[in-house]
Amino acid sequence: MSGFWADKYRITAFCIIAVVSPATGSDYTCAVWECLSHCQIQPDAAHHAPEVASIVNSACNEIYTGDFEGARRILDKTVVSDSNDIMQLRKITDEYRAIKERREALQDEIYKTQINALQELRQIPLSNDANNIGKVFSLILNISEYADKEQKQSLLKDPLLIQAVREAKAKAAQFEAEGKSLDAYTICYNKLERIYEDNKTYSVYADRLLDKADIWTSFQDSRYEPYEEHYAGITKQTFINAVDVLDSRYVNIIDYRRMAIKGIDRCKLLAEVMSKLGADNAFKMTNAKHAVWLEALDEIVNEINQSQTKTGKDEFVDVFNKVLAINKSPCAQTALPAAALIAQFAKGSLSALDPYTAIYWPNQAQAFKKAMTRQFSGIGIKFSKQEGPAKVVTVFPDTPAYKSGLQAGDIIMAVDGVETKDIASDCLAKRITGPEDTKVTLKIKRFNEETVCDISLNRAKIVVPSVHGWRRTETGEWLYMIDDSRKIGYIRISSFCAKTSDDFESALYRIEEDGLKGLILDLRSNPGGLLSAAVEIADKFIAKGLILRTQPRFGISTYMAAHKEGTRAVCPVVVLINPLTASASEVLAGVLQDPKYKRAVVVGQRSYGKGSVQSMSTDCGKGSQLKYTVAYYHLPSGRRVESRHLMETLGRTDWGIIPDVNVDLHSDQLQEIANVQKINGFLVTNGNEDPFGGVSRYSSRQTVDADPQLAVGLLVLKSKMIQSDAQPTTQRPCTLN
Repeated sequence: MSGFWADKYRITAFCIIAVVSPATGSDYTCAVWECLSHCQIQPDAAHHAPEVASIVNSACNEIYTGDFEGARRILDKTVVSDSNDIMQLRKITDEYRAIKERREALQDEIYKTQINALQELRQIPLSNDANNIGKVFSLILNISEYADKEQKQSLLKDPLLIQAVREAKAKAAQFEAEGKSLDAYTICYNKLERIYEDNKTYSVYADRLLDKADIWTSFQDSRYEPYEEHYAGITKQTFINAVDVLDSRYVNIIDYRRMAIKGIDRCKLLAEVMSKLGADNAFKMTNAKHAVWLEALDEIVNEINQSQTKTGKDEFVDVFNKVLAINKSPCAQTALPAAALIAQFAKGSLSALDPYTAIYWPNQAQAFKKAMTRQFSGIGIKFSKQEGPAKVVTVFPDTPAYKSGLQAGDIIMAVDGVETKDIASDCLAKRITGPEDTKVTLKIKRFNEETVCDISLNRAKIVVPSVHGWRRTETGEWLYMIDDSRKIGYIRISSFCAKTSDDFESALYRIEEDGLKGLILDLRSNPGGLLSAAVEIADKFIAKGLILRTQPRFGISTYMAAHKEGTRAVCPVVVLINPLTASASEVLAGVLQDPKYKRAVVVGQRSYGKGSVQSMSTDCGKGSQLKYTVAYYHLPSGRRVESRHLMETLGRTDWGIIPDVNVDLHSDQLQEIANVQKINGFLVTNGNEDPFGGVSRYSSRQTVDADPQLAVGLLVLKSKMIQSDAQPTTQRPCTLN
């Protein structure tokens, strides 16, 4: 006898044995369970177990693509209505539907509110008032976020917008004529390129204004970075050395003709900016000299365009030398600052390669190192500065600032006696940081007091933390378990540096000790950093096989493989990404998502699309460093992480990492998420009060409700946890009834 009837009689026999046995109460229950376990059959629709598993798998697969409604249709068709797994998945689809409905209702409400605000704005005379123009542009941008395609097209034809564009262009032209390129960008073109996304004319002009503003800034002396310091250490040979490095190591074949023309174009901008400098500026260029300079540069461009020979490295260097020679020529009489000319030609020519290849001259090299390593010598704070004095946003643990009692919310009125209200952020950062074991004095206005006090601190080595939980405790420890009942952990990585892998290991260990069953890995707004750190973290999730391959132009590929030893994270994983997820963080998300492993479901928005590996060279000399693109990333399945820069050039949109489940966010939601992270992440030092005006830290429920991407990510993760537990079990523990 076999099949169903064999199982039926076997069940009957075991049940008879159980009934005639002297067992009673809980012992009787155990006997029955033991009998059924021999047959590998559970009560409660045991014969439906394979069907339940199949339904769960089908529904979950729909959820992992973001089709929660498709999953619900699958669940509603099944006749196995009493399965706990199916009921839980139905609840998940209900929760997603509720989230979607709330977002749509809020979107509709905000859209109507913004339209009403636009109607009110029509009553105010526009003229050429910069504030009113800015209000129109900002409102149009806000409305566009919540508008559908048809509504957006209608907005672009709005008479008020058309009038604002006309007035803004006139105002921008006035600013530009006065040499105020940044003002022209701010009032007009940075908004226009966002409102008219399909009009490349606006984006090109906006970039040009930013280039001119960048040049203008370099000629403005400040007490922290005078002109001489800004251009210190820049030499002709340094740039030629950099070109030699690129010729042999850059990832692509170099178009030297394009590099030469872009370099010359930047030199034209340099002269234009200098012609608009104030009369009291020592570098002011006369209109006559400006005209002579432009004519000489145009002659070089004509020679390049008419040349029948290929422009190689040597020809490019010849062009560079010609530009420098013309500047020294008596007939030209331009006499542009040599260091500025070299720096601007270099910047323009390297922009022809990609956005990530650049020279860091001696005065910039230290700042770049600080950004890459997340290590520097300072006091251990993060501050914000818009208008007026600087405000402390974060105080890092175990730093001079933390030990001094400095608190998030404190206002930095002055640094070493110099008021901060009129100092640019980068200059202020240079003032606060400095050599280790040196002293700096801050004049502080406490966030909850009217009094002002001086705090003297000894600078020390600072390592900026890159691994965060969802909230700090009152003692400053991060909480990593965001759902205690389901044992769901949450770890956010803000960048990748030397300590990131170890810190991640420690955080993971803590929640594994607490019974971790599912993990949210948040890589949103992570700009990258050390590739090795991202690979080390991927290795914790993958036992064996290829993690990453990098492909240079010359030579063999570099392979990075997983190691079985140290693999610990075996639970289901969901990764959160957004448009600011870039470089090494894209690698980690892509590896875990890759079809070869399917180790995680990725939720959020398409990543930045960097897709390339940069290397540093110190072969340029004079303390300068060259950062250049040396290879492209290839994921385990062989797919390349496409570069946004290259894809946009080709008219394509398939760059970066595309999420499995897309969840778009609006600007107000981004602001709310940032605010929650700020409140939940601040440190209270030395028993001080809440620096945010009595605002309590957010609970896990409030944190999730404020963050649609996290909320949907949790639903996806819960689905993965249900799926992993959905297989029929062979035993069931004895319980008291």
